[in-house]
Amino acid sequence: MSTETLADERDEFGIPIVPAVANMSQRKRESIVAAATDEFLTQGYAAASVDTIAAHARVSKPTIYKHFGNKERLFLAVVAGCLPRTYADLRPLNSHIAEAPDLRAALIDLGSEWARILLSDDIMRLRRLCIGEVGRFPQLGELWYRVSYDMNNGPLIEAFAELHRRGDLNVPEPALAVQQLVAVSIGVPQLVKTFRPDAEFDADELTRLITSGVDTFLARYAPGPSTAP
Repeated sequence: MSTETLADERDEFGIPIVPAVANMSQRKRESIVAAATDEFLTQGYAAASVDTIAAHARVSKPTIYKHFGNKERLFLAVVAGCLPRTYADLRPLNSHIAEAPDLRAALIDLGSEWARILLSDDIMRLRRLCIGEVGRFPQLGELWYRVSYDMNNGPLIEAFAELHRRGDLNVPEPALAVQQLVAVSIGVPQLVKTFRPDAEFDADELTRLITSGVDTFLARYAPGPSTAP
């Protein structure tokens, strides 16, 4: 199947839908995705080589084109596959904040998980790649926003809305509160590591930043007379 005849089906974000090929094993597909992920994260889109990807995946270049169509479709499919995994581990923690017996401790634990996952080298490389390519592929920005909202922001917004209804916090604008919590906890380390890949934050420093951010957040949204029922 040539690149011209491969159906260009895309999802709501403009990401190519790549169906399984009948004669391609799952192992071979995974090898291509793994090799492409490494190549794109290391070289960026423009400098990435499909020849190199094929060599590392131990498949032929025509096999990649037969399955993915072209370099652009391969890039979008690979990055789109990585993004949901970025936030997947955080969803259970976000979803249970409203039921936590100790809200402060739960938010500090959540901030620590944010730091562990979102400041990891692999995720930071993916973040830099998307920032660098969002002008060429704006759908990546839309997808990143949606994934982060659905898996991270959305559950927290619901949790803060519930805490507001119960009177445990005074959070009239839970969506804004989520943004502020991220900003005062891991916002600075994430920004620094985005543009300074070699920057390091030791565990004690991160704990201090996260704890201080959570305390600032809780002081701002402490329950008071104006809390809605």
